[in-house]
Amino acid sequence: MSRLGTALVVEARKAAAAHVTVATTAFLVLGVAAIATGMTVAARSGNPQVVAKLGPTAGIGGWDGLTAIALQVTAAGGVLAFGVVLSWLVGREFADATVTNLFALPVPRTTIILAKLCVYLLWTVGVAAALVVVIGLVGWPLGLGPPGAGLAESLGRLVALTLLSALIATPAAWAATIGRGILPGIATTVAIIAVAQIMAVAGTGAWFPFTAPALWAIAPGSVSAGQLTLVLVVPGVFGLLTLHAWAVLQLDR
Repeated sequence: MSRLGTALVVEARKAAAAHVTVATTAFLVLGVAAIATGMTVAARSGNPQVVAKLGPTAGIGGWDGLTAIALQVTAAGGVLAFGVVLSWLVGREFADATVTNLFALPVPRTTIILAKLCVYLLWTVGVAAALVVVIGLVGWPLGLGPPGAGLAESLGRLVALTLLSALIATPAAWAATIGRGILPGIATTVAIIAVAQIMAVAGTGAWFPFTAPALWAIAPGSVSAGQLTLVLVVPGVFGLLTLHAWAVLQLDR
């Protein structure tokens, strides 16, 4: 097995056994489904507070309404959840003081961090797939009727939003490396969310990679394909920065 293959196996086992990963997966998959289900039922009953929070979405109803609510919930909490996991995957080596052991391994540090990022991406794909399956399952007990023609497109946007939310959380890996711990990564994630909200309110969010995925998922016509493509710049730039930070990493503090 290659060095990268060995690193992938090790990092995958650590991620699968971690309480952080398990809890976050449950939060994203079951939590989003539960909130979407609860708000759908509340909107049906005419709960004024829920109707006010959902805005125009409250009047959609059916499968389209359920997926629209799921999109809003994922847009609100997805980046934070992904940022927490990525901060843990990278920052735990510093928090647990295991980073010193990495210097003695025959596997290069850049290979180790690359394996961490690959495991993170594979996990997000699994989360996206599980979320779509669970949303599809909870719709039947709600009596939403036969799926409409637009359901596949809505679920596709949910998958895309989940994956894009994971990509824009990648600065957490770089921050956790530079800050030598988990908290700097989480703080960076919170800052991303705050700035994204400001840009959305300012009306320029379509051109801002950290805001565009949520805007596109909720209102596809508000973000062009070119604007959405800019999101790929974030993982590209911060992925390279993280690899470089691990390549030149020194135990100076």
